[in-house]
This record gives sequence, structure tokens and C-alpha cells, in this order.
Amino acid sequence: MLAQSLPFALALAVLGIELSPVHDLVTGPLLIATPALAALTMGPTGTLCAAAVALAVSVTTATYNQAWGTPQVYGNFLGLLVVSVASVILSNAVRTRRQSELDQVRRIAVAAQEVILRPVPTRMGPVRAASLCLVAGTGAQVGGDLYEAVHTPYGVRMIVGDVRGKGLNAIRAVAVALGAFREAAHYEDELVEVMNHCSAALRREAAVPGAFNQEVLMEGFVTALIAQVPDKPVVQLINRGHPPPLVLRQGRAHALTPTSPRPPLGLEDLITGPPEKPETYPFLPGDRLLLYTDGVIEARSPGNDFFRLPEAMEAAHGLARPEFLGELHQQLLRHTEGRLTDDVAMILVDRLDEEAGTQVDAAGRLLR
Repeated sequence: MLAQSLPFALALAVLGIELSPVHDLVTGPLLIATPALAALTMGPTGTLCAAAVALAVSVTTATYNQAWGTPQVYGNFLGLLVVSVASVILSNAVRTRRQSELDQVRRIAVAAQEVILRPVPTRMGPVRAASLCLVAGTGAQVGGDLYEAVHTPYGVRMIVGDVRGKGLNAIRAVAVALGAFREAAHYEDELVEVMNHCSAALRREAAVPGAFNQEVLMEGFVTALIAQVPDKPVVQLINRGHPPPLVLRQGRAHALTPTSPRPPLGLEDLITGPPEKPETYPFLPGDRLLLYTDGVIEARSPGNDFFRLPEAMEAAHGLARPEFLGELHQQLLRHTEGRLTDDVAMILVDRLDEEAGTQVDAAGRLLR
């Protein structure tokens, strides 16, 4: 911000000198340098603004000092014109190159994220599922959202989480956490042990010299939620500092808030009280479960209002899974006017009728 204000401060300084008793000082070269300085820190539009300010100062000082018709004034105008044109061309070239490099880095980062995050299967035991992942449209660094759903001997197990920070450090932590979950989910009887495996894997990775920078080691953590849907009409949850999932039942959305909140992974030193146990909630045929990252509920409108996810779910309750997620996506974009500032990940799960193997929606219709 200070660098961007420097060209305009220089132009104002020249104006002050020219309108003062020391106007005999030669200030033309300083004024000519104004658009050149702007080209280093601003785009073509900012450079043009700086050139316009410099031109206005030149006209004002020439009129005030009655210097029209002198070679010095016309020389200053010619020099300002040449430097301004060159500065705009240079600024445009620099901006184009930076944008190209930014797009390339972002494509690589997004590709790496897509390799790690795969779409969830559409049918798994007693549920049907769908997933959605949206990458924020600003910056070259992708976030640390993670999700997965697997069918295991213990039921359908899912994880959704968010790594603090962005970029390669976040992607590395996502890969570690998902790798631990995908392995432990198939072999651990207890849901708590699955979460413990994810936590232990992150601690082992953090202990590798050079794996993460010092800031990440000091302040890094991962919010995570693991859910299990067995054959019984329930859902079991282990929540480590993550936004609570929502259940849509008969057109109404309900948050499954933990009764004993626990800190995120990486902050185990803050855990107090009895050993962690899964919390069980009803998950009946026809119910719809949504797991999501904080990029959804923290999305803000231009008026700084948060996105109201429960209301959005209730408005779309009559839609099938892909259309339901698509409608949430569209509502999110309308709320933010297309400017997402954080990545978004969601897993949507519909409970099937146990006997018929069909899904019953809120209106009582059967969905294949």
C-alpha cells in the first residue's frame, strides 16, 4: 500500500514546491518519474491514473508560474508523454506475465489437490452419496480441505476436515490425514482409533525435519469430523473442532452439535476430561446428512453476512442428490456474488430404506 501511494505523494510534493517561494527548483524530472514508479507497483489503470495526476500538476504549475510558452514546460510535457506511454506498456506486460505465472502455479496446485481428493462412490451399503469440491477463485494457493467416504466392514465411514493454512504445506497435511484415514477405516473396530491414527500420522509427519516450516509447526492444526453409518438407522460422530454436520429430516435442517467439544488435531494437549467416545444420533430412512468445511458457512456476502446453510438446505430439500448439491453451489455463488474466498468441500449422504434398498425423500417418494 505504501509503495502504491509513493507516485501520488511525489506528485503532491512537486505541486507543493511549485506553489511555494522555492518554485525555481527544477521539479520536471521528478514529475516525469511518477508514472514510471506507478508501473512498478500498479497495473495499467493505476499507471494511467498516476500519469493523469502528473499531467494535472504540470498544467497547474505552468499556469500558476506563468510558464506557458517556455521550452522547459513543453519539454516536461513531452517527457511525461513518452514515459507515460512506456510505463503503461511495461505495466501491462508485467501484469500479463504475473497473471500467466499465477495461473500456471494455480493449475499445478489444483491438479495436486484433485489427485488427492477423489469423488466419493455414489452407492455404499445403506446410503447413497455425492460430493462437491470448489476451489476459491483468488490467489495461487489452494486450501487444505479434505474429504473421503469408504465402505468398510463396520459401515460407511466418512471424514471431512480442514487444514489451517494454504499451499503446499496444507496439501501435504491433507495427503497425510487422508492416507491414515483410508488405511485405518478398514481395520480399526473403534471409530475413535481411526481419528487417533489420523492424529498420529500428522504428528509423525510434523516430526520429519523440513517437512513443515516453523510457523506451521507452531500454529498448525486440522479440524476433522469422522462419521460412521452402520446398518442400524443411526450415525456415529467423532468431532475434533469441525463445524457440526446437518441432518435434513422432513424438510427441516438440524445441527448435530457435539455435547463434549474437542480441540482440533494437533492440539491434543488441550484435551481434558474422560476418554473420547463416538456420539450417536438418529439417521432414519429418508434423512439427508451433509458434511461440509467452514468455507461454506463462513462465505460472506458483499454486506458481510454469513451464508445460511440450514436455510439453503431446507429450500432445496425436494431435489435429488446431484441437483441438491448443485443448488447449494448456486446459492453460495449468489450469496457471495461469485467471489469465494475459501475452498469448499461437501459430502451429501442419503439414508436408504433398509428393506427395499430404496431412498425415501421427505415427500414420501421413492428415489432409485
